[in-house]
Amino acid sequence: MEQPIIQIKGLGKEFQTTEGKVRALEDINLEIRPGEVFGIIGLSGAGKSTLVRCMNFLEVPTEGEVLFEGESLGNMSPARLRKTRQSMGMIFQQFNLLAQRNVLRNVCFPLELGDTPRDEGRKRAMELLKTVGLGDKAGAYPAQLSGGQKQRVAIARALATSPKVILCDEATSALDPNTTKSILSLLKEINKTMGVTVIVITHEMAVIEAICDRVAIIDKSRIAEVGKVSEIFSEPKSKIGRQLILGDAARQVKFGDSRQIRIIFDGRESTEPVISNMVLACKTPVNIMYAQTRDVGGTAMGQMIVQLPADKTEADRALRYLETVKIPYEEVTEHDL
Repeated sequence: MEQPIIQIKGLGKEFQTTEGKVRALEDINLEIRPGEVFGIIGLSGAGKSTLVRCMNFLEVPTEGEVLFEGESLGNMSPARLRKTRQSMGMIFQQFNLLAQRNVLRNVCFPLELGDTPRDEGRKRAMELLKTVGLGDKAGAYPAQLSGGQKQRVAIARALATSPKVILCDEATSALDPNTTKSILSLLKEINKTMGVTVIVITHEMAVIEAICDRVAIIDKSRIAEVGKVSEIFSEPKSKIGRQLILGDAARQVKFGDSRQIRIIFDGRESTEPVISNMVLACKTPVNIMYAQTRDVGGTAMGQMIVQLPADKTEADRALRYLETVKIPYEEVTEHDL
């Protein structure tokens, strides 16, 4: 099996505050593979931004280690660590462009820090601006750009040192939905054409769905679960996973006397009318309490909460139908959501 490009072992991070010590991360273990798009998602305050900053040692972990291509960042000399950081570009929510520099000079900045000859750096920067669709904005200043254009400049700057990994810390949170879509498409294209590993930190499941191959869910400073995006969306194992995927509405479902089930869509054709077929076959109605399913490449992914008829015979008939046609389901209670 190919060596992970980034491996995190037993990582913990503690901050000293005026009110005492605060644990931001606890026993984090992750492996990120070369060339994948890996997502890390969690609610605000879960620790995801601290985790991404520990990956390149902008924050030094309190315990544990981070390995980049098998080498521990904690054991590197300052000079070696600076060199390794050049292999990890970073993109931020607020772009972090230098207001007094034009677009071209913003992209040149990391090359200047690395002592790249001026002409060589400008040539590299222009190539990258063309890659991100801003070849005509080289002389513009950040104040003259839209949010999406600023993020494209930030992406070009992150690519300047030819990194093997790009760390994206809430890179689309400040953008509108259409601009977010175009930035995610650009990141996916960079991943595909340049072979750059992309790590996406976000609180939005739509971002994970649009771009990521695998995802880790972080909750209260710990990793709750890790897996392929398709598997996590189909059948999240953790309570926080179900909350993120089903949304707040699922937790507001009121349970009556009759049983409720969660039907799991894990790759059936998205054109198959599962619920309609069940109602027609069993000749009994069901009540859809909440649904969140997606068409992913022609297959249905997601879950649906359905209330069965109060009559036990009718309810059992509906369950037998699901078993016959091999549709996964599980009975749920309020505590499961």
